[in-house]
Amino acid sequence: MEYIDIIEELPFVPDIIMPVQMNSTSKPFIEANTLEMSLHEIRNKQIIPVFVKDNETLISHSDFIDAASSITADVFHGEHILRPSIRVSHPIKGRIPEAKDKPANQLHEWEKTLFYERMMFAIEVPSMQAEVGGNTLSLTIGGVKAFNQDNLYSRSQSEQHFKLFIGFQNKVCTNLCIWTDGLMADVRIRTLDELKINIKHLLEKYNQGYHLLHLEKLTHHSITEHQFAQLIGRCRMYNHLPPDLKKDIPPMLFGDTQMSTVVRDFYKDESFCRDANGDINLWKLYNLFTGANKSTYIDSFLDRSVNAFNFVEQVRHGLEGKNECWYLQ
Repeated sequence: MEYIDIIEELPFVPDIIMPVQMNSTSKPFIEANTLEMSLHEIRNKQIIPVFVKDNETLISHSDFIDAASSITADVFHGEHILRPSIRVSHPIKGRIPEAKDKPANQLHEWEKTLFYERMMFAIEVPSMQAEVGGNTLSLTIGGVKAFNQDNLYSRSQSEQHFKLFIGFQNKVCTNLCIWTDGLMADVRIRTLDELKINIKHLLEKYNQGYHLLHLEKLTHHSITEHQFAQLIGRCRMYNHLPPDLKKDIPPMLFGDTQMSTVVRDFYKDESFCRDANGDINLWKLYNLFTGANKSTYIDSFLDRSVNAFNFVEQVRHGLEGKNECWYLQ
């Protein structure tokens, strides 16, 4: 992968489309029903939704990505910064008014319109790396935009919703390592300037050393295959518990599909499976969950990412005797 220096005056070169994949494994950071997309295509080939009552545009996907790229270059001045990796989902197709009565098979390309309701991007800073559990991690910044969370039938003064994150990407598997202090899960703004302020605030307050310290602690604790089986069983039980029992238990946001992936990879994953004794350390367990999270839709991805970290932290605290962990009982 070629490194590029992003500078404030020119945060990207739109005529050059860099590959979306950011590591040699060519695995996306999210899969589910997403598609790889270039910033050039988003900027030049997709329409921008508007507020119905005054026809003013919402902040576009490309405006969001451009703002994050520019602020990343400013906050991490002098670092190598790769072009954004972008994934989109939920296409909204249309056609221009002049073609409203045409059969679909007779439409010209210029008569079709398209935008993607949901978009997630990640900007890697490969010159800012660390190692945890023998895995190389790169600092990564990104965000999520889902137009379905906005009230498009209102006016342009209405709030627009965004999610912002900063954390690390595991270069072995492209899993994203995000925790609460690196996430703004419900940013509500009305202007692009307000969005930029929130992005800059998140990047400047993030303490990567503190985050890495907590990730490193996961490598010092392991669970047995029996404890893993107990943990998985409890995770599957959680969503079916009566509300009065569930309220006292830290939440588990992963569903049965993701849990099945975790179990499969416990035995088969080349990097994070159990060891010869059947044990698995919490760092590997964490990566089983973040790997399974790749099958999550864009609008729920970051919530589950943070939930994965909080979950293994509960397990760690339980092993250390700091508190009882219901999932291991």
